[in-house]
Amino acid sequence: MVSCTSIPYDENEGPAPRAPRSISGQKKRQLARLLRPKSIAVVGGGVWCASVIAQAEAFGFDGAIWPVHPAKAMIGGHGAFPSVDDLPSAPDAAFVGVNRAATVEVVGALARIGAGGAVCFASGFSEAEGEDTEGARLQDRLIAAAGDMPILGPNCYGFINAVDQALLWPDQHGCTPVDRGVAILTQSSNIAINLTMQQRALPIAYAITCGNMAQTSQAELALALLDDPRVTAIGLHVEGFGALREWEALAERAHARGVPLVALKVGASEQARIATISHTASLAGSDTGARAFLDRLGVARVDALPDLLETLKLLHLNGPVQAPGIASISCSGGEASLVADMAQEMKLSFPQLTQSQTTALRDTLGPMVALANPLDYHTYIWRDADRMAQAWAAMTGDGIGMTLSIVDYPTTDAADWSCTVDAAIAARAMSGAPFGVVATLPELMPPDTAKQLAAGGVVPFHGLREALAAIAAARQTNAPDPSPVCLPGTAVAETVLTEAEAKAVLSSYGLDIPRNCETASTCADKVGQTLPGPFAVKGVGLAHKTDANAVRLHVQADDLLVVAADIGTLTVLVEEMVDDGVAELLLGIIRDPAHGFVLTVGAGGVLTEVMQDTAHLLLPVRAADIDTALNRLRSAPLLNGYRGKPAADRRAIVDAVLALQSYVLAHAETVSEVEVNPLICTPTRAVAVDALIRKA
Repeated sequence: MVSCTSIPYDENEGPAPRAPRSISGQKKRQLARLLRPKSIAVVGGGVWCASVIAQAEAFGFDGAIWPVHPAKAMIGGHGAFPSVDDLPSAPDAAFVGVNRAATVEVVGALARIGAGGAVCFASGFSEAEGEDTEGARLQDRLIAAAGDMPILGPNCYGFINAVDQALLWPDQHGCTPVDRGVAILTQSSNIAINLTMQQRALPIAYAITCGNMAQTSQAELALALLDDPRVTAIGLHVEGFGALREWEALAERAHARGVPLVALKVGASEQARIATISHTASLAGSDTGARAFLDRLGVARVDALPDLLETLKLLHLNGPVQAPGIASISCSGGEASLVADMAQEMKLSFPQLTQSQTTALRDTLGPMVALANPLDYHTYIWRDADRMAQAWAAMTGDGIGMTLSIVDYPTTDAADWSCTVDAAIAARAMSGAPFGVVATLPELMPPDTAKQLAAGGVVPFHGLREALAAIAAARQTNAPDPSPVCLPGTAVAETVLTEAEAKAVLSSYGLDIPRNCETASTCADKVGQTLPGPFAVKGVGLAHKTDANAVRLHVQADDLLVVAADIGTLTVLVEEMVDDGVAELLLGIIRDPAHGFVLTVGAGGVLTEVMQDTAHLLLPVRAADIDTALNRLRSAPLLNGYRGKPAADRRAIVDAVLALQSYVLAHAETVSEVEVNPLICTPTRAVAVDALIRKA
């Protein structure tokens, strides 16, 4: 494990320069022979193996095909070899379609003769649940047998390479040969089949199923695909990340190569919420760490398979969306209203038309059209492809990342809609700007029309919601954070510090806390002799003091003894009141075993869970990252000064977060959760009036 304190890191400037990351610090496996084979072996004589041969031939694979079976003379029309050792030479790729126990022996034989790699079709390894403990032992043996030879799976369908017309695939699929295109990687073979059947004018160069990734991970496969210049974008259907350093290396290399990544993350993990006691845990949720990790990697995120396909198509044809605004043009006011409402949900904006746009549109559309963005241009120029192109091109411009023309093609007779295809392609050529044609309903974008638009550089979007989701996702592709995430320790966190102990520890790392004194309830009145009032008095030893009515505020010195007795705990914490706050925040960090340490910044106080106003990051963070997160909060206006009230000291808030981070980075092996709630933000300070630490 990389020690978090060993990372050269400045909280304002970021990480010190370092060498490029590598896959787990190990020698990179060579996957080119496996994924771009000139010869394939198919081991096994069942229906699935015969289908692999049939699919390879149907797809146009022109290399050698060598079936292997100890008893059958012919398989799939090819003469079979009795064993792997009898093959003419070491195959570049092999499909191993035998039972799980025999798979181990076959993989060992392939590795021994120097094969380029293998697809392990059999299931029943570590992915098997229940009382079968043999699967995990077999998987260990499989990994040992493979050695340096890469394997996909087990429990894996294999791959389709559509640019070289090579595949190891035991079932039907929808891929066609292409010169260049996107790659799609998923653990699910069935989802892979479904995605290849898309009719959205998306060229798929590679479709790869990863199985249970006993040896070769999804990130490692994606990294290998970056060596193929014919891959334009990579889509990842991710169930779990595994080794985070591999994903960091992938994101770094993909950005350097200019190949955008888009991920659909499923299988939300509950690990981050186990055995937690802070408010932060309920706010962070189960999938927050994964989303924060993708943000940190600069990877586009989507939430549905259609969105994955549409985003990949947009990235293939256009690349990442560079500008924040969008424009829309349609011949229906209803569509203009619809796209405006839906875009707001996606946090996409429609810039007002510039003077030059207004002039160009007025010259083309005449005086009867109300000019706006989104634009309802009516049908005055319908069938006039030249004037339509001029109007559509006028909707492009600076600050507009994508211009959409909304067109639904009828399933009855679409002949009168051919002008829209010509106009869109001409508008794209005239403006040189990103341009798309979107059907509000996915089924109203005909496949042939979509292909024609794509050939002209126009993005054919299938579905208005899907188009907006794709644009929003394509805006998320950024340079990855160059600093590696802090990997947490695994020590069991059984100790919860008292509030006074937690505050004292965090104060030593720079956190501003009120002056306080922990004392026996029967001696509370003596605190009034050393600290100025009024006071906050809190019971000690309770996880959620407010819920137990064990927090009393604005207590005068003469009332300390009575209030302490009424709270009912043997010990109380008495501290000075901080009563000039303009806002209250929650700051929390929890250990997420799958993703690192998740920092939550949000609206704090007693209504924390009700407000659900949060932003999430992974450690380590810089001051600028924190400032950006604060601006994303709905409660940000309170920090900036609201209705004549003074603004909070933003630098003091940032320093408070950095103080928590400093403590966690120094104790990453043992700390589980740290929380300050609330952090009272005043015009001059940011004061932690409650704190929690859970650690080993």
